Amino acid sequence: QVQLVESGGGLVQPGGSLRLSCAASGSIFSIYAMGWYRQAPGKQRELVAAITSGGNTNYADSVKGRFTISRDNTKNTVYLQMNSLNSEDTAVYYCNVGRSTTRPGNYWGQGTQVTVSS
Repeated sequence: QVQLVESGGGLVQPGGSLRLSCAASGSIFSIYAMGWYRQAPGKQRELVAAITSGGNTNYADSVKGRFTISRDNTKNTVYLQMNSLNSEDTAVYYCNVGRSTTRPGNYWGQGTQVTVSS
């Protein structure tokens, strides 16, 4: 079992920035990829960004150039720096760990709300 604890969501104005964090604990030896997914009201959950233990990344086209994913393997923590936020980024953001940067694994965080509004 892997436990994921997220932090860093909130309300931000358009054009602003937020940083999300997700710390993993438990059976962390099984973790290869760590990532962020998001789900807006009425929409399917979608990949935002993911990163492997070696630093290889995968981003959704909609966030390329604005979001940066990073990882501290010593702390088993993944970060998502989000810049130039707009209303379409409003969603619940979920941390996920697994074996791939293109498909979610079995473990999810509780979710953190990101709202972009003036």
